[in-house]
Amino acid sequence: MPRKEILGTLGSYINPFRITQGEEFRLADFDPADTLGFEMKKGEAADLLRHGSEWLAIEQDVLYAQDSWSVLLVFQAMDAAGKDGTIKHVMSGVNPQGCDVFSFKQPSHEELSHDFLWRYLAKVPQRGRIGIFNRSYYEDVLVVRVHRHLLEAQKIPPALITDKIWDERLADIARFEDYLTRQGVIILKFYLNLSYEEQKRRFLKRLDKPNKSWKFSPSDVRERRHWDEYMQAYEAAIRATSTEAAPWYVVPADKKWFTRLVVAAAVVEAVEKLNLQYPEISSDQAKALAKAREELEGEKKAAK
Repeated sequence: MPRKEILGTLGSYINPFRITQGEEFRLADFDPADTLGFEMKKGEAADLLRHGSEWLAIEQDVLYAQDSWSVLLVFQAMDAAGKDGTIKHVMSGVNPQGCDVFSFKQPSHEELSHDFLWRYLAKVPQRGRIGIFNRSYYEDVLVVRVHRHLLEAQKIPPALITDKIWDERLADIARFEDYLTRQGVIILKFYLNLSYEEQKRRFLKRLDKPNKSWKFSPSDVRERRHWDEYMQAYEAAIRATSTEAAPWYVVPADKKWFTRLVVAAAVVEAVEKLNLQYPEISSDQAKALAKAREELEGEKKAAK
């Protein structure tokens, strides 16, 4: 299939969910149960996802060989939206040597003694690699915004904590991402858009299964009480930081198979657009390889 046709096919899956200009963005306009009218059996979805993962593995191999661009995938969502499962299934075929996953938990004492972006910068993927942030610097304009007392632990001079702090942090994030994209980092940000009702269903399912109940914490229920505040915080973040260079994808998350297909399509499309090629060897390298071949073939003859 020609490259142009491939990109057109992928775009039909992801364009409805890609946000590059956030001024008019409203989270209420996006249905968490949307599947664009596609209906698939579990086996069909798994087969399609497998093909996408295999394709991504090929692209990742060329990305690693070229050693120029890097890819940063940012995942944000409410609990039980399926971040871990999406990462696992989409990246299943990628060479682990070329991919790093970071799950950012509660900041340490050292991290709290630095600016809020400090701990993330060191984990930005190096050239040729794919980096995945399972939660990210956006937590500092989401959970910290909803639970403002967490701001006190960040040791910021009180005079700098004003009513404008969230707008200022969002502006800082936008500039940070702009800087990274100008260094060759391809940034894709995924908000897995789970409905309030589906989260409840998944929580109850976790409680019903012993092999899933370990994932549940009483704090999960407490966080549900702040659902509307979180939705407002997400909407503000997506509005302020959606750009052509670092787009947000508001991915429906009520149907896991569709979530994974959209994410896989978005990642494949982004890497495919780079039109990567394996590095060409120089004439000196070609001579060295010819000499190595001659030596190896000579060993083979001697063995006979």
